[in-house]
Amino acid sequence: MRVKPVRRIVCVDGRDGKSKAIHDGPAPDVHGDPARPGFSSTLIWATDATPARIGGTSEPPCPPQALSPPPGGSLCRIVSFPPAPAFRGDARAPHAGMQKTRTLDFCLVLEGEITLVLDTEEVELKAGDTVVQRGTRHAWSNRSDTACVVAISSHDASY
Repeated sequence: MRVKPVRRIVCVDGRDGKSKAIHDGPAPDVHGDPARPGFSSTLIWATDATPARIGGTSEPPCPPQALSPPPGGSLCRIVSFPPAPAFRGDARAPHAGMQKTRTLDFCLVLEGEITLVLDTEEVELKAGDTVVQRGTRHAWSNRSDTACVVAISSHDASY
């Protein structure tokens, strides 16, 4: 299953005070998972502090394949989940991909359908649906026959 590249446009104000695009093309940081053909996670941008620094033309540093933002920072990713009926959980066992992060995540389903698996329920999501994930245990399960694409903005958080 081929994953469609994600176009990323990065804009800044130039020395003359006028806005311009300094990058327009495929996002350069894309990672797959050999255990899940068709899965990809594309880093769009990372910040290393809040408030974020917006001056300059260089990108903030981000550890390769970082899944969580750095302390005080944020990550924006586009994630493509391939169909994976084998990852389904049931009432007797948690989903194999259950995770808990110390982040506040804003998740927007861009394409397809996906199931948000929580400890006490499962929520069916479709393109246009949004999830505000507040550090809860969760997993994503694509039980359809097509890929699902989700934009996820993760922000360092505390309890």
